[in-house]
Amino acid sequence: MNSLISTRYTTAMVDGALLLLRIGTAVLMIPHGLQKLNGFDKMQNEFVSFLGLSPKLSLVLAMSAELGCSLLLLVGLFTRFATVPLIITMLTALFMAHQGALFGDGEKNGLFITMFLVLLILGPGEYSLDARLGKRRF
Repeated sequence: MNSLISTRYTTAMVDGALLLLRIGTAVLMIPHGLQKLNGFDKMQNEFVSFLGLSPKLSLVLAMSAELGCSLLLLVGLFTRFATVPLIITMLTALFMAHQGALFGDGEKNGLFITMFLVLLILGPGEYSLDARLGKRRF
C-alpha cells in the first residue's frame, strides 16, 4: 500500500514508463496510418493540403509519419527524430482538419501531441534500440 502513495521512483521505473508510453503510443497510432494506406485511393484527392502541398503528397507524408515513425517508436530507434514528423502531423490534423478544437474533435490529436512531446524531451529510455546502440564503442 505504501508504494501506491510513495513519491519515490527508480531509474528502472522511469525507463519502464517510457517503454510503456512508446509502445502504447505507437500501437495506438499505427491503425491511423493503416487506415490511410487502405483508403489511399479514396482519400488522395480529399485529404487536407499541408503548406500548399497537394492533398496526395500531404496524405503520403501523414501516412509515412503515422506508420513509419510509429514503427521506429515501437522499437525505440531514432526515437527523438521520429517524434518530430508525428508532432507535425498531429498539429496539422488538430488545426487544419479539426479547426483547433482541442476539447472537441481534435482531443485525440492533443493527447498524441502531448505523448510525442514527452518522448521528444525524455527520449526512449533504457529499454530501446537507441540505448543499445548508444552503448556501442566504435
